[in-house]
Amino acid sequence: MSTPRALRQPLSLRLVSAAFLVFWCIIAAFPIVWIAVMSFKVPIDAFAADPLEVIFGPLTQAQGKGLTLIDIVVGIAVIWATVRIAIRTLPPLVAKYSPFGLIALGWLVAALALGIGFVLVTFVILPPILSAINGALGLEPLIGLTTEHYQAVWVENAFWRNFVNSVIVTTGVVTISLTVGTLAGYGLARSGSNLAFWLLIAALVFRALPHSVLVAGYLPYFINSAEILRPILGENAPTLYGQPLAVILVLVAINQPFTIWMLRSFFQNIPADLDEAARVDGCTHFQAFRWVIMPVMWPGVITTGLFSFLLAYNDFLVTSLLLDASDMTMVPAIAGYFNRETTTTDQVEAVAAAVSITAPLFLLVMVFQRQIVSGLTAGAVKG
Repeated sequence: MSTPRALRQPLSLRLVSAAFLVFWCIIAAFPIVWIAVMSFKVPIDAFAADPLEVIFGPLTQAQGKGLTLIDIVVGIAVIWATVRIAIRTLPPLVAKYSPFGLIALGWLVAALALGIGFVLVTFVILPPILSAINGALGLEPLIGLTTEHYQAVWVENAFWRNFVNSVIVTTGVVTISLTVGTLAGYGLARSGSNLAFWLLIAALVFRALPHSVLVAGYLPYFINSAEILRPILGENAPTLYGQPLAVILVLVAINQPFTIWMLRSFFQNIPADLDEAARVDGCTHFQAFRWVIMPVMWPGVITTGLFSFLLAYNDFLVTSLLLDASDMTMVPAIAGYFNRETTTTDQVEAVAAAVSITAPLFLLVMVFQRQIVSGLTAGAVKG
């Protein structure tokens, strides 16, 4: 459908808008792209004063580590295929094969399978095949590249343990926040009392408090949790301080007001007639919520879940204060690289670790981009 002439933007406005958008995309993307390039170079190339040396890595090439023309073409093809599968292929497969009422679980399994498949193809299956082809053809690297820093981070420094801790914390925060938030948001959206309004105001004030205030309030109880729980659990009462459960509880307390506010706004955009129709057909209030309202709410739930995930995944203050070094999540663990006498190799490894933690974020946004867009725009039009 063509846009009416009266609503068309003049060419000058379109050019200015496009130029402004491109400029800010470059500004926003440059840091992550640049550190990604650095992470695949030997330290001398990574911190070279000449940007071209950082990009092409002459010393990395001199060590026989790099990408040939065939490697570059195959790599671009793999990235393009991954993006296409995430955007075009996964949505119908998830909708077709997900268990009834568990489409969110289907999306999580699909995202995990896509991520594992990409890693296996890129770092396990293709390297020996391409190495044999390049050796047979006698091709020399065009761009210096090495994955030794990633191997050092994930294998030698056991960064995978920090990844597992991050998964535990984020899974716990998202699960509890969404479970409580959907029930509370639905109840407040359908409540006509003034008490609901004042509860939301109190939640907003609580959300505005600095995280350090909340951590300071919880910290004494976590440290003394064994003594507090001993009358209930006996001599085996655990100490919560230094455990992921403590971080989950604090992050849920911080995140829950925002989750309730956001989900309440989504529920308000769903006509109450759906509840009434379900009740007329014999559903209880919970059955109407579970089988009628929630299927309509999935875009809002996924969008809210993504924000909850980002809060837990990117948190530094709470995790660094409440967790021991052995149970540290990824973000404070990266900061640990710079809290000691570091060499240039340590710094490049820190950069590789920082690039590694962005991969799950890109994967989630790429897989859930349709639900996120529909969820963010759901409140723009009153239902």
